[in-house]
Amino acid sequence: MSLTAAAVLVPLMVACGGTPAGQPGAGPGGGRQGPVTGVDWRVDGLTAGGATLRAPATARLRIDTDGRASGNLGCNGFGARATVHGDRITFGDIRSTKMACGEDRMTFERAFARFLTTGTITATTADRKLTLTDGDGDRLHLSRGAPG
Repeated sequence: MSLTAAAVLVPLMVACGGTPAGQPGAGPGGGRQGPVTGVDWRVDGLTAGGATLRAPATARLRIDTDGRASGNLGCNGFGARATVHGDRITFGDIRSTKMACGEDRMTFERAFARFLTTGTITATTADRKLTLTDGDGDRLHLSRGAPG
């Protein structure tokens, strides 16, 4: 039964040329990209305006298939709405806790929060890495899973 279903569904997916929501299509060079949603991403750093900020170990991001995003901005936890269409993501209604941390963590947190609210962001995944790029060319660098 499952072999028959696969024989029918695979040609349909190829003919339609689409990918499921939250799963970007072919990346540079035509390689298949992995999913963006349903993954616990560790934030590694943020490149904005030509400068790279290293993320605190607490910085995380998760986007669920139901449109909810959550994580840690570097000091404070947050929740948000996330709209995913192919490789395009838009965040809205961001809410966070209001704790204070050291200046380095707060500097990163402000930059991360600003990045998430810049408009539509493009997602690219490869080799257990996710790069989110905004319209200004600023990039958020993430890795899959726990710190190594």
